[in-house]
Amino acid sequence: MGTLGRAIFTVGKWIRGTGQAMDRLGSTIQGGLRVEEQVSRHRTIMNIFEKEPRIHRDVFVAPSAAVIGDVEIGHGSSIWYGSILRGDVNSIHIGSGTNIQDNSLVHVAKTNFSGKVLPTIIGSNVTVGHSAVLHACTIEDEAFVGMGATLLDGVVVEKHSMVGAGSLVKQNTRIPSGEVWVGNPAKFLRKLTEEEIAFIAQSATNYINLAQVHAAENAKSLTRLSLRRC
Repeated sequence: MGTLGRAIFTVGKWIRGTGQAMDRLGSTIQGGLRVEEQVSRHRTIMNIFEKEPRIHRDVFVAPSAAVIGDVEIGHGSSIWYGSILRGDVNSIHIGSGTNIQDNSLVHVAKTNFSGKVLPTIIGSNVTVGHSAVLHACTIEDEAFVGMGATLLDGVVVEKHSMVGAGSLVKQNTRIPSGEVWVGNPAKFLRKLTEEEIAFIAQSATNYINLAQVHAAENAKSLTRLSLRRC
């Protein structure tokens, strides 16, 4: 670094230090009304292996979620707080009106032992409960995955079917339409009622509406939030 470079570096360091000192002073003056901004390396939307997420403009992705790589999300869907969608070694496709609730994990497999390619495909108007794990599986339209359920490679959950909370669905299991499966390993419990099938559709609608409220709140600036607290 030459003389000019050192001078520029020194001036820049001084400006940054002055700005930090002013920020601390301003925070002290504001007291309990201050809103502090923290620097984070978290990226809600991230490319990987030159693969870029394709997300419809009206999708709600919570700021603490992570959508990575070859992921496509259709209109009206929502990805909730703490959820991770990692489309690195294969692709993830999510239809419209689907909700992936808080702290859920969606991942893929490059291939299985027989060489079959295993992306994760989630249809439209699907509800995935909090802390579910979906790995290289297929969930058809208007299906329901309960909280904390785990679906392993090659699983297929057909339309209008339900996986109970906390269940473990073993590799290559197919859950037929209109059935409830529960347990570890998950097994057939009973047929869904018409009321339960209607509930699945209503759950998706409820989350579409709720996501709009959260999206509006997350869109507010820190300045606006600070003024509201005064």
